[in-house]
Amino acid sequence: MKSINDLGDLKGKRVLIRCDFNVPLDGETITDDGRIKAALPTLKQLTEAGAKVVVMAHLGRPKGEVNPKYSLAPAAKRLGELIDAKVTLAGDVVGESAKGAVAGMAEGDIVMLENVRYEPAEESKVDAEREALAAKYAEFGDVFVSDGFGVVHRKQASVYDVAKLLPNAAGHLVAKEVEVLKKLTETPQRPYVVVLGGAKVADKLSVIDNLLKVADTLIIGGGMGYTFLKAKGYEVGTSLLDAEKIDTVTGYMKDAEAAGKGLLIPSDAVVSPSFPSGDGPFEKTTVASDSMPADQMGLDIGPETAKAYADAIMGAKTVFWNGPMGVFEVDDFAAGTKAVAQALADTDAFTVVGGGDSAAAVRQLGFPDDAFGHISTGGGASLEYLEGKTLPGLDVLEGN
Repeated sequence: MKSINDLGDLKGKRVLIRCDFNVPLDGETITDDGRIKAALPTLKQLTEAGAKVVVMAHLGRPKGEVNPKYSLAPAAKRLGELIDAKVTLAGDVVGESAKGAVAGMAEGDIVMLENVRYEPAEESKVDAEREALAAKYAEFGDVFVSDGFGVVHRKQASVYDVAKLLPNAAGHLVAKEVEVLKKLTETPQRPYVVVLGGAKVADKLSVIDNLLKVADTLIIGGGMGYTFLKAKGYEVGTSLLDAEKIDTVTGYMKDAEAAGKGLLIPSDAVVSPSFPSGDGPFEKTTVASDSMPADQMGLDIGPETAKAYADAIMGAKTVFWNGPMGVFEVDDFAAGTKAVAQALADTDAFTVVGGGDSAAAVRQLGFPDDAFGHISTGGGASLEYLEGKTLPGLDVLEGN
């Protein structure tokens, strides 16, 4: 996989770059600009080299239709505030506005195409449709740089197909992500602890299967924890439950025991009569995991569990964390997630926060990015890499 340093002199050349600017918005206000900041090292190197930089990115799921709600205007505005370069947002993706904007570029300028997912062919399952759109993208560039790690697990026109049409390289962000994930899968310092949370077991089944082979201890929290508790025969009330996966989870617990691996599940939980909505404070009780009332819902790990998880993290040399421990967006149910984040920040271990909700959680809870070894920009991509899957957007770069 080439780096942008292998592309030679880029002065005056048009560099087509795929970024991931799928940032969370409150109206038109970006609430977490981490993904835009993560792209800056690559973008700055390109503009300072005198390249004409054409950015492809997406936001949300407009499903092939133009929808102002998903415009990249807030991302273009924020990028312009963060970088010493002229940033122009085209009014379309591959239409007359985009063509005109690219044609009028000077060296060091940035043109951001509108949301690539406005184009129906971007996410098409039909190869020929994606390839036709990719050919239009390729007209805007002399070389292609892949720097949107959050989408490299997708076979999409702006990620996969366009890379076949132009000389290509990985940007600094993608290169860093791959370096970190290789370390986690191939050469982790031990003890290696993996913390998995979030809503559904089904989303992480394959990664659990794979990580049981590499990790020394697997810690389970969040909504997926209740499926593990149910597999032990406990009452879980109205908590999130993936009933179809109970047998699979039972198998994982047996496999972990047979292999001498640690598999930690919650010993207590913070419960409430219903999912929180509106303003708090909310009614909540801490109960032992084997004593959950049938009419209550688990919304966070309890303090005993939080301490046990923090202790396991503090004893590790490598930690990967993906998925919050509870409904961290609500203060009353954020303590478990905060305890895990604090332990990651305090330990001397190499720590990786696996993107998505985990990255949002640490920032929302007030932790600086440099409190951790690495914060991934791609939750789904990170998990699929750790599962051992082939990621199309990386595979296509390896092939050049």
